[in-house]
Amino acid sequence: MKKKVLAALMAVALTALTACGATPAPAATGSGDAAAPAASESSGGGKKVAVAMPTQSSERWMHDGANMKAQLEELGYTVDLQYAEDDVQAQVSQIENMIAAGANCLVIAAIDSDALVNVEQQAKDAGIPVIAYDRLLMNTDAVSYYATFDNKGVGTKIGQYIVEHCGATKDNPQTIELFMGSPDDNNAHMLYAGLMEQIQPMLDEGSLICKSGQIDFEDNNTLRWDQQTAMKRCEDILTRYYADEDLDICACAYDGLSYGCMSALEGAGYTEANWPLITGQDAELMATKHIISGKQTMSIYKDTRLLASKCVTMVQAVLEGATPEINDTEQYNNGKIVVPSYLCEPVPVDKDNYKEVIIGGGYYTEEQLAE
Repeated sequence: MKKKVLAALMAVALTALTACGATPAPAATGSGDAAAPAASESSGGGKKVAVAMPTQSSERWMHDGANMKAQLEELGYTVDLQYAEDDVQAQVSQIENMIAAGANCLVIAAIDSDALVNVEQQAKDAGIPVIAYDRLLMNTDAVSYYATFDNKGVGTKIGQYIVEHCGATKDNPQTIELFMGSPDDNNAHMLYAGLMEQIQPMLDEGSLICKSGQIDFEDNNTLRWDQQTAMKRCEDILTRYYADEDLDICACAYDGLSYGCMSALEGAGYTEANWPLITGQDAELMATKHIISGKQTMSIYKDTRLLASKCVTMVQAVLEGATPEINDTEQYNNGKIVVPSYLCEPVPVDKDNYKEVIIGGGYYTEEQLAE
């Protein structure tokens, strides 16, 4: 997929290099279409890499797994890629089987990291290095490295977008409700912290008003980032608190949550005339189409091709006895150790810049977005 404007190509390329130290690769399409990672070529030495992913119900996890598998196989590794469909015990069993099958390295995107502590210890006892992928593995010293996006930065950028675009003032307050991520995912807590740093001053001064009062993470989180759970909670909030007043802002931590809120809003009779500002994360294909149509205001673009590539270089370094590149040794304390990490940079996208960032970056084509 090529950019149509050379200058834009250079800009996106520079952004990608800054963000993740790698060159963008097209998203996997099922044909193994992915660029090699920013690592030296390797025969793989017949080694096996096991990749445990949470679910195929989210578009981004399918892309993550496919991109990583393609890049690892390009380097000559044998790859065991499995999805647990958000079933915690299924993921535990999968990882146990991966260890028994002789994995030389484990890459884990956890469903519930606390449930994996024992099986991670099994990997450590067997001498198998463990790399956490985009979800921090908590309460274990068995994890070697962590590849992720700047999770607090995601929340910060969502919050900054709300502050800059909502138009709220003390004389013209706006209503807001929060739909945050899963309480068993450390990323969700960090995102919430980044968001609140930005919007708390407006809540304090009264320019933003949360009529439900559900500001604390304990009250606004969404187990497993589930769309239906978000929809039902939004329906309840609209019925109880917004019968006589419009909801102006849905601060959603993930595109799937925004879909749930959209369904609830449509069911409550909201139209283009009173449609709220809606945020999201992942810039999924459907979310990007919603941004174009105006149903979703913005999302956080996380080029998972780059994240997969960075994780692949970590795997290769570990298996070859080298030290992976990291850029954070402070933020990610998992309760046992501070995990050395590499953070990729998230990018806010809306109707004004999606062409440059998403189409220009080769993530989706104009044809895909027009379907």
